[in-house]
This record gives sequence, C-alpha cells and structure tokens, in this order.
Amino acid sequence: MKKSVLFFCFFVVLLNSSCAQNPENKVSTPEQVPFDAELFVDDLQIPWGFTFLPDGSMLITEKNGDLIRFFNGKKTKIDNAPKIYQRGQGGLLDIELHPDYEKNGWIYISYASPEGDNKGGNTAIMRAKLDGTKLVQNEVLYKAVPNTTKGQHFGSRIVFDKNGYLFFSIGERGERDINPQDITKDGGKIYRLNDDGSVPKDNPFVGKNGAKTAIYSYGHRNPQGLAVNPNTGEIWDNEHGPRGGDEINIIKKGTNYGWPVVTYGINYSGTPITDKTKMDGMEQPIHYWVPSIAPSGMVFITTDKYNGWKGSVLVGSLAFQYLERLELDGSKVTKREKLMDGIGRVRSIEEGPDGLIYVGVEGKGIYRLNSKK
Repeated sequence: MKKSVLFFCFFVVLLNSSCAQNPENKVSTPEQVPFDAELFVDDLQIPWGFTFLPDGSMLITEKNGDLIRFFNGKKTKIDNAPKIYQRGQGGLLDIELHPDYEKNGWIYISYASPEGDNKGGNTAIMRAKLDGTKLVQNEVLYKAVPNTTKGQHFGSRIVFDKNGYLFFSIGERGERDINPQDITKDGGKIYRLNDDGSVPKDNPFVGKNGAKTAIYSYGHRNPQGLAVNPNTGEIWDNEHGPRGGDEINIIKKGTNYGWPVVTYGINYSGTPITDKTKMDGMEQPIHYWVPSIAPSGMVFITTDKYNGWKGSVLVGSLAFQYLERLELDGSKVTKREKLMDGIGRVRSIEEGPDGLIYVGVEGKGIYRLNSKK
C-alpha cells in the first residue's frame, strides 16, 4: 500500500476516534419548540447582518451592497453605503451599533472593500452615522491588505465586548499556508480596536517587530460568528472548517487557534490536511462539528421568553439549512437541537430588544420567533 494511502487511512481513523470522544456531535430534533416562526421582513436575498435602532427599526445589510432600514413594515434604502467588492463571499457584510449609540450615533459596518493597491478586495471596517436616509461621517477604521481577487473567507463579524472594545474577524482569504500563522499579515485573525479605530496599548502584539498590532488572536480559518458570553464577558466565535472541523472557540488574548497546523477537518477532495488535531501552544476548540454545518451567525440567549432556552447558544447552518441550539454546561456543549429544519441558509441571528429571536435566511428574509409562552 502506498504511503499516501496509509497516511489517509490513519487520518480517517484518527478523525473518527476524535469524533467518538465528541458525543455532542449528534443533533436531535425536539418534539416541540417554544416558538412560531413568522416572516417579519420579506424579500431579502442575503441578509448578512442586521441590528436594531432605538426607535424599533432595523438596519439590514444585503450582501449585494444595499443597506436597508425596515420600519413599520416598510423598507427604505440608505444612501452612501460603502463601495464594495462583490465576489464569492465578499460584499456588504456585518453591522453593529456602538454600545453608547443613543449618545454618539456611531454605526459600525464590515464589508469587502476594493480600496487600495492590487486588484480585488479585502475586508474593511468602517463607522458612520445615520442622517435621515443617508450615512454621513463615513470613516474607515481598518482595511486588510493585500487586495486579492479570491472570493472566499472574508470573515467579517463585529461585536463590542463589555469594556467597549471593538472586535472583528477577517478570514484567511484562501491563503491558508500564508496568512493565519503569520502575525505580520492580515487574514485568519480576530482583531481588537478602540471604538475610534486606534489600537489598544495592551493588545498582545504591540511592540512586536512587523506585527499587525490590531491582532488579538490568530490561527483562524473563517470566523462568521462572534458573540459575547453574557455570564463571563468572553468573546466566543464560530468558524468554518474545511470538510469537517467547524469550530467554536473562546477567544483569548494572543492565542493561536491552530489553523491549518491542527484541524479536525480534511480537504474538500477527501485528502488529509494534517495528521494533527492537537499541538502544544495551540488552543483547542470547545466544540467542533463533523460533518461541517457551515456555521454563520451566533447569539447567546438571555431572554426568558423561550422555555428552558436561557443561557444556550444559537448558531445558523448554511450547509444544512437549519437553526441549531446548543445547551451548555459552562463552556461544554451538552446538547444540540435542530430547529427550523429546511428553512434555508441561515445567515444571521440576533436577540431583539423585545426579547424575541430574529433569524436572517437567504432568499427569504428575517424571521421573528414568536414565543408560545
């Protein structure tokens, strides 16, 4: 038997034995759910992100570049949205309000930007204010380099932690062997900035020769979910693996999450990436999926409106087109539930100010999960 075949067989055995030690990979379908799903905002193609304004309206990003305000059943297009590079997974992406929005009015947006040298684009973070139906005071806070015409792995989720720091993700842009393990390069990272775009003085790579000082953690593949654990204040992410090996990680300062040196996944062709799932100095995920569900969107449930759900996590599945609920015991996933099975590619999830869950589904719109309580 050829060495390559032996190696592949060894890896499959290793992966399967790892999965056997990860029993939470079995997903169940509950007999009853504590909600009725209502299509709240219809006729949206790829609602990549959305957020709620204090007046109860919603700001929604469509990947095609449209920024939409939804209020009292009516959609209004907002002018002066950023110019985007639209290819593959790139376009207009996430949106988040400043924690003190009612005082300062800042809105934060991630997008694939064509600005800069070289053809193509890369992930950028900007902030702006809303004046009627137009964005004003547009200000780019961070732009990853270099531009590339590749269409994958922009990352792009945004979240503010409890201390007011701005965290955002940028995927490795299809350069797995170049970007994620190199702190002098953008891509495959979680970043942390002050709200004005400046770099916090205690970021882990400040003062490191040649480092991108906005980097907070590295060794990521394509994080498309970020959420703040309401109990601990920690930042959690979910990220796409290759074929198998999607992950949930707790983001720690200066930590290496291993991609592509360690992974629970394999190449899309079925060949191994590495024979290693663990290595000293590289953080293990708290949960991984085999097979991949292609996770996008992530939220901790803080509301009491859904019986027994408070404290669990919701994650969207692009690949299998459902909403997944994960029950937790601390940082351990103890149960998985499949909800809204077959609804479509679940892209974005938020808990609204009314305590209800809202779910963005590609080709349909945003659903509101009305509580049965």
